[in-house]
Amino acid sequence: MDNTIGIGCDHAGFELKEYLKRKLIATGRNVKDYGIFKQERADYPDIVHPLAHEVNTHQLDFGILICGTGNGVAITANKYVNVRAALCWNTEIAAYARKHNDANIIALPARFLRKRRAWKMLRKFLSTDFEGGRHATRVEKIKNLVS
Repeated sequence: MDNTIGIGCDHAGFELKEYLKRKLIATGRNVKDYGIFKQERADYPDIVHPLAHEVNTHQLDFGILICGTGNGVAITANKYVNVRAALCWNTEIAAYARKHNDANIIALPARFLRKRRAWKMLRKFLSTDFEGGRHATRVEKIKNLVS
C-alpha cells in the first residue's frame, strides 16, 4: 500500500468530501476519490462498494465515507469482512474507533458536522494507532460471520 486514503460520498456529503480532500492533499496525503464528482443525486452504495472493496483487500489503508447521517455508508461498508467502518461525530469517538476497534473507515454525518470539526476528527482518526492487546481479540471476533 502506498498510504493512499480513499474518499467517497453521496450528494449530502459532496461539499464536505471536497473540503476534506483539499485539506488532505494540502498536507501531502495521497487521495483516491471514489465520487461523486459533482453535486447531483447519488445512491451511496454505488460509491461505498468500490472503496470498501479496496479497504477489504488491503489496497487502501483507510477510507472516508460521507452521507447525510453517516449510517448508510457505515452499514454498507461493514458488509465486508476486513472493514471496520465507524460512524463518528466527535474527536473522542474517532480516537476510540481507532484505539479500540482498529477502524479503517471513518463514516461522517455531513448534515450534522461543520467542516472544521470534521477535519479535526479526521486528523485524530488518521493519527491514532490501534492499541491491540485485549482489543485485538475482540476485533478478530468481529470476523465471525453469521448467515
